[in-house]
Amino acid sequence: MSETSELAAETLHLQRTARVVGDPRILIIDDEAAIRESLDTLLTLEGFTVSAASDGPSGLELLSRNEYDLLLLDLALPGESGLDLLPRIVEMQPNLPVIMITAYGTVGNVVDAIRAGAENFVQKPWDNEKLLADIRAAVARHRAEEEVVQLKRTLKQRYNFENIVGKSEPMLRLFDLIAQVAPSRSTVLIQGESGTGKELIAKAIHANSPRRDRPFVPVNTGAVPSELLESTLFGHVKGAFTSAVTAKKGLFEVANGGTLFLDEIGTMGMDMQAKILRVLQDRRFMHLGGVQEIQVDVRIIAATNVNLQDAVRAGRFREDLFYRLNVISLELPPLRSRREDIPLLAAHFLKFYAEENGTETRSLSPEAMRIIMDYEWPGNVRELENAMERGVVLSTSRSINPDLLPTQLTGSTYSASLLDHQPNASLFDLMEEIERRIISDRLERCHWNQTEAAEYFKIPLSTLNQKIKRLSVEVKKRTRD
Repeated sequence: MSETSELAAETLHLQRTARVVGDPRILIIDDEAAIRESLDTLLTLEGFTVSAASDGPSGLELLSRNEYDLLLLDLALPGESGLDLLPRIVEMQPNLPVIMITAYGTVGNVVDAIRAGAENFVQKPWDNEKLLADIRAAVARHRAEEEVVQLKRTLKQRYNFENIVGKSEPMLRLFDLIAQVAPSRSTVLIQGESGTGKELIAKAIHANSPRRDRPFVPVNTGAVPSELLESTLFGHVKGAFTSAVTAKKGLFEVANGGTLFLDEIGTMGMDMQAKILRVLQDRRFMHLGGVQEIQVDVRIIAATNVNLQDAVRAGRFREDLFYRLNVISLELPPLRSRREDIPLLAAHFLKFYAEENGTETRSLSPEAMRIIMDYEWPGNVRELENAMERGVVLSTSRSINPDLLPTQLTGSTYSASLLDHQPNASLFDLMEEIERRIISDRLERCHWNQTEAAEYFKIPLSTLNQKIKRLSVEVKKRTRD
């Protein structure tokens, strides 16, 4: 890369970093001065930094020199129309959200704009609050995606942590610890709840160690039947047991020179614990049924979702093995204790599964984002990943609404809120309030169309009307036909 190209790339990187942490930047391309001034005033009052252009060429010039969080693009521009410009805009800044604005909205225009890469379509005259809500949602999604890109770039440059996403204080401390322990050959014990990403951390340690070009061999010791675990780890000679018709190497030999990751080590039986202890002490073992010792150079990284010290006190885990494993201990925080990472992780998974399924990148609606931020995530990052994959697969638009989230997320929102605000209510009262909130929520989503809501609930309209009356659900005037 030439010095000029490097300087340009660094300038663009600094622009993007500054944009992610500074005020959101919005570009307006519209030929009407009154429209530009009106939008400029509205958005500036909301804290946005606004640039404006009166035609396509000057707008493209601004895009070539600056990074933006959102583009408001007029459909009917002099010369090339907004639709004509859109493919070039997408080529210049592929992830830039574009909201088309026009006084001549038709179904055909909407379809063409969305197909060409537009985020949304707004018709003049617009409703300020709705437009601002659409802009905030698009900017929030774009910024989350940009943060993921910047974070991955930084982590990859520093540590090669491509698949670990997090900017919270606990994760930043963890990244620094990984960088410190990776170059050594010491045994590492990773502790954390299920779904926190223990194997990803183990892979990051291996990838940043001198063993990076040698094998990384993972084995879930809790998933291998106890009678097969010894053969799996140490191998066997021919005839060692009935089905051993040939000799077979074990995973310790496969990992020689590299790293062996023993996941869920807390489930391992006492006999196998003794054999693992000997390998850690002597770096030697024998095949099952064999008599010759084999020496290996393997770094052990172990992981567990149970408290090994409690297991030692209960007599389920050898104390000497615990101390051998616990040379360097890394504690993975549960997702509920690093909530600032949730939007980043959600954006990362939405983008990943959109690419995997060949669809457009999805974004969470503001209400869906509130729900995932309030949820406790007992399944941690793995549960969040599954929820985002579900949303991508089931969504028919770019926005994922609460009805596409798993029921345990939306249900917990109602129940947690009720228990907080009505701690002394009876079960009957709580159930009535949950039903009232669910019906009210669905009516609002259906724009107060009771027939549509009844069809969603799969109940007769008369039954829904009876529930509305009995539960005193406030019904507003329908906002659409």
